[in-house]
Amino acid sequence: MENQEYKQTPHDEFDWSISKKNVTTYDEATHAQYDAMYGGSLKQINEHEIISGKIVSLTSSDAVLNVGFKSDGLVPLSEFRDVENLEVGQEYEVYVMSKEDKKGHLVLSRKNAKLFKAWENIKTAHAEEIIVTGLIKSKTKGGLIADVFGLETFLPGSQIDVKPITDYDQYVGKTMDLKIVKINELIKNAVVSHKALIEADLEGQRAAIIGQLEKGQILEGVVKNITDFGAFMDLGGVDGLLYITDISWGRINHPSEVLALNDKVNVVVLDFDDDKKRISLGMKQLNAHPWEEMAAQLQVGEVIEGKIVNVEDYGAFLEIKPGVEGLIHVSEISWSNQPVNSREFFKTGDTHKAKIMTIDNEDRKMSLSIKQLQEDPWVGVAENFAKGTKHTGLVKNLTPYGVFVELAEGIGGMVHISDLSWTKRYNHPNDFTASGNSIDVVILEIDNEARKITLGHKQIEEDPWDTFETVFPVGSIHEATVTKRDEKGAEVSLPYGLEAFAPTRHAKKIDGSIIDVDQKYEFRVIEFDRNDKRILVSHTKVWEEVKESEKHAEHEEKKAEVAKTKKAVQKLNSSADKSTLGDLDSLQALKEKMDKNEK
Repeated sequence: MENQEYKQTPHDEFDWSISKKNVTTYDEATHAQYDAMYGGSLKQINEHEIISGKIVSLTSSDAVLNVGFKSDGLVPLSEFRDVENLEVGQEYEVYVMSKEDKKGHLVLSRKNAKLFKAWENIKTAHAEEIIVTGLIKSKTKGGLIADVFGLETFLPGSQIDVKPITDYDQYVGKTMDLKIVKINELIKNAVVSHKALIEADLEGQRAAIIGQLEKGQILEGVVKNITDFGAFMDLGGVDGLLYITDISWGRINHPSEVLALNDKVNVVVLDFDDDKKRISLGMKQLNAHPWEEMAAQLQVGEVIEGKIVNVEDYGAFLEIKPGVEGLIHVSEISWSNQPVNSREFFKTGDTHKAKIMTIDNEDRKMSLSIKQLQEDPWVGVAENFAKGTKHTGLVKNLTPYGVFVELAEGIGGMVHISDLSWTKRYNHPNDFTASGNSIDVVILEIDNEARKITLGHKQIEEDPWDTFETVFPVGSIHEATVTKRDEKGAEVSLPYGLEAFAPTRHAKKIDGSIIDVDQKYEFRVIEFDRNDKRILVSHTKVWEEVKESEKHAEHEEKKAEVAKTKKAVQKLNSSADKSTLGDLDSLQALKEKMDKNEK
């Protein structure tokens, strides 16, 4: 069988490798050739990248895009709402969400492509500091929402302009040049600023202005802010400060009296620092000082009229013309020696006449006087108010040390607190009198040089202390009422209204307690000082002396009894021979009694 020769049949030439479905197989070389041709006709795409696609068909919900991939991709029609006429054949950039979903579709997004590209543009603009244009879509808390490259960004209210903005609605719907100042890669958020662009422009202007800045240069400025101490001026990109003292030659209480926001005024450069960052401006310096015009018109002795512009403790400033004023010192208000309170005498805005006393043209100062408008009342005071004469005056003022009394217009003197009463000591003059009361006084001393008069009230009556010395001698006992008590002792009221003092050790009662206020007790005078008008008394001495007297009387009684006993004993001894037993018993009894008394 092995050596038997094979005979060919009619079907031996049939190609059994051909499928009934007419599918042909290829050799490896041909297969590789066809693979290369097919792969070259398709694109390689990756998820999360942006590619370009052409619309090949439209369905009721999606647009079908050919992106050159093995399958077409779907994009929801909702992402084409900004396109008025969407047609087949239009090309759009799309973002690859997924190369194949559960149904095997290529998932694309035009919205994400726009956002991704916008974010890339924003990052580039931030890195390269490129100025972008944004559309203000709406206002939000603290600022505005600006559309930049199709992405919403935040424009804070403080970054809208260099000046404060309160009305945000005026910007909605408008376009604005912006600078991206901050980005957040994690949440794809950006913060933009329009103020930064304005400041950059102002910085350029500032550099140009500062480069030409000189002292004495006159510039036009706009009032941008007003404070208590001055006004800030915008000099066209450079800020300067106009101090309140450099606004007007006259006195003003607040810059708003002369200036208002956004006023355009001419100012002169007074000074600036080395960096020219702090510029001091002046406005009054544009005009000559009013003193120069008034200097020739002012003469010493001339009477002028003006307005009070400032009041201090030491006096008041009278303004004749804005920038020309003089000081009325407190000593030049009245001829009276009574202290004058300038703040009570003068009120800002009041009109007064005054006499020019001195003029200092170099320092632009004047001293003025009101009292010089009247005749000096001190002339002839020695004749009208001679020493020792009695007068009735008006109490004008009280101090801890005395009472100021007005005797006539511009003439007055002081009653020292020690000269109010012969018999009472006052802690304060208001315990004796009050302002506005009349008081009788005696002229004690007149000092013409110092223009002072010393007055006394108690001198209206004779000094009663000569009489008191005979009525209240040391050792005398008087009944008195306790009027006051403290830790030092008690004050008591003696007859005739005289006051005395009992020190604490002399204010004890017989039981050891202290005498009570408003109660009457007997007091012994222990000290009488006529010069110091002082009397010291003691209640303790009174009962101590009574107790001592009783003790002394008892002692004397016992001494008399002992003497009597001794005399009886002597008598018995002399008649011992005549004594009986009964006499001896009596003698023994007397002896025992005598021994007992001696003990």
